[in-house]
Amino acid sequence: MSRAFVKEGDQEEQPFIPPRADLPMNVPNYVTPNGLDKLKNEKQELIESRQEVIDNQKDAEKRKSLALIEGKLQLLQERLNNAKPIDLKTQPTDKIKFGAHIELKLNGKSKQNFQIVGVDEADVMKGKIAFTSPLAKKLINKEEKDIVELNLKDRTQRFEVISFNYADK
Repeated sequence: MSRAFVKEGDQEEQPFIPPRADLPMNVPNYVTPNGLDKLKNEKQELIESRQEVIDNQKDAEKRKSLALIEGKLQLLQERLNNAKPIDLKTQPTDKIKFGAHIELKLNGKSKQNFQIVGVDEADVMKGKIAFTSPLAKKLINKEEKDIVELNLKDRTQRFEVISFNYADK
């Protein structure tokens, strides 16, 4: 079809909507109470952004911005609909489970602290690892003094569980 017969609005490129953190198919979307609050706050911020766009942008800009926000809201709402909050107070205190704050000794030397969290809450720089990560999978059901080994491309990392708890930090 000649471009002469295409409406101007039909030529607009659809905005790229970044995907959310990977959650494997058929895996529950476990979230900590803080993680659930974070998702709810993100939704509220997107709703406020949508209203700001409606109030302040011109038509051409508005369509693209609204499409991006609506796409993000749709993906976020799916995560919220499937969220399975885990009450950290009910987790067992004798084994590492979802939500645990863990102190590890790396290769017998330096100490590191992590918390096992949901995929949307994960941020390694903040010491939060997704329950779907290789390290978290190795730590689940471990106890104090247990050793876990994580095989990386060029080496094996060895972690000793120093302590863990479920304090809501």
